[in-house]
Amino acid sequence: MSDQDIHLHYEALEGNGPYILMLHGMLSSRAQWSLNIPALQKVARPVLVELLAHGRSAAPEEAEHYHPEAYVRSFEAIREKLGIERWFICGQSFGASLTLRYALRHPERIMAQVFTNSSSALASEETLVTYRKTSEARAQAMEQGGHDGIRELPIYPGKARRLPEAARLALVKDAELLQPRGLAQSFRHSSPFLSVREEIANTSVPTLLVCGAAEKRFQSNYEYAVANIPGLKVVEADAGHAVNIEAADIFNDAVTAWIQQHGG
Repeated sequence: MSDQDIHLHYEALEGNGPYILMLHGMLSSRAQWSLNIPALQKVARPVLVELLAHGRSAAPEEAEHYHPEAYVRSFEAIREKLGIERWFICGQSFGASLTLRYALRHPERIMAQVFTNSSSALASEETLVTYRKTSEARAQAMEQGGHDGIRELPIYPGKARRLPEAARLALVKDAELLQPRGLAQSFRHSSPFLSVREEIANTSVPTLLVCGAAEKRFQSNYEYAVANIPGLKVVEADAGHAVNIEAADIFNDAVTAWIQQHGG
């Protein structure tokens, strides 16, 4: 891939130690990690990546760019551009479904991985049927309603109740950069195909789940992850979906220790 073919915005930050790719969730941005970056820079060099049609990333019209496997190819292209042999990866929500997939496709490039609550990553076939039914309606809402349609979504960051105010406002500010037509493509061509549930037992890299235990919707997927991801380590926090923000200290301590353990 050339630089022009990598539609994802990425930035490599200064730090000490191995690189760590960090990927946020739907309707979020690099601001997802604002409470984590200073702590992680003490032990790693964060590479912040933004999803298509989010933040500073492009919103290509072609459907194929939104397929989960296309994201995996882009991650590999970013790694090669930065000259990284092996790195850590960390995904949140939608982003976790992509980083877990990346680890399944290229375990030789991953030192270890971290993920947080992600219903999409481990969605059952029954749940995927529901996603497919709702994805077109949401895509049309994006195309017809533009940014007003985005603000109506239940996952719009302005509706978050558990986030510290400064973090919430940073996410709301970046939400103005969301590109509705690109989001429509994400709902059509990414969301219904994100699950790696049937493959997750093949995970071969060290895996840490930092779990927001207060999110009841994630409970069944949490149990599935514990039962099926080989050697999974779990750190729980009294937090909801955005555990890395709501319980930043717990997240930072867990991920810092994980990097130190597996960064040799």
